[in-house]
Amino acid sequence: MPPRVTAGQANAVTTLTLDAPATRNALSAQLVADLRTALAEAAADPDTRAVVLTHTGNTFCAGADLKSPCDPADFLALLRETTELPKPVVARVTGHVRAGGLGLLGACDITAAGPQSSYAFTETHLGLAPAVISATLLPRLDPRAAARYFLTAETFGPAEAARIGLLTLHAEDDVDTALAPVLDGLRRAAPQALATTKALATAAVRESLDRDGARLTELSAAVFASAEAREGITARFERRDAAWVR
Repeated sequence: MPPRVTAGQANAVTTLTLDAPATRNALSAQLVADLRTALAEAAADPDTRAVVLTHTGNTFCAGADLKSPCDPADFLALLRETTELPKPVVARVTGHVRAGGLGLLGACDITAAGPQSSYAFTETHLGLAPAVISATLLPRLDPRAAARYFLTAETFGPAEAARIGLLTLHAEDDVDTALAPVLDGLRRAAPQALATTKALATAAVRESLDRDGARLTELSAAVFASAEAREGITARFERRDAAWVR
């Protein structure tokens, strides 16, 4: 099976591209494993000063692969490894982000998106809960906004995503133009200084993952196995409302 993540390097930046557009870059076991491997290789590369995480297709990440979901413990490990990477990870988003994909954004150090991007915590409409991803997101998001969007599954745009703390910046036109000074700043920074400063900046997220990670993975597994989840996921595949919709 071809890799679900491709890598390239230029000007001291390693770009990792989620490359499973047929599944909207959903978090399958293979995609999570491929991304963990690619991040480890970037961490070990002395020529890499920063990592850009981006995507093919019109979706950055659709969340869990409902046909072939990854183990919640493996996803937790991916989030930990992203936050602990000794090099900054910059998300470059030009499309849609849903559910678990938002947790991946929460693990990144800098997040930038284009004007066509959109965001939604879709879990409650599927009979699920944003369990594991809450560890990377709650330390970053406005609490009132987190409660609203976690509960309602409303879709919102990049300006709102920036307002509530999900995005570092959103571009009104070209996201690469907006990212140019960010990447230039990272290239000019000393490697050990970057690693030390990143550790300071991610302390609250890493503490959340360490403190709550095991409990949240157990909760995620239990919710996925529930009758509500079976109904919600079946309804999604059958393109109908779930039985609880009023």
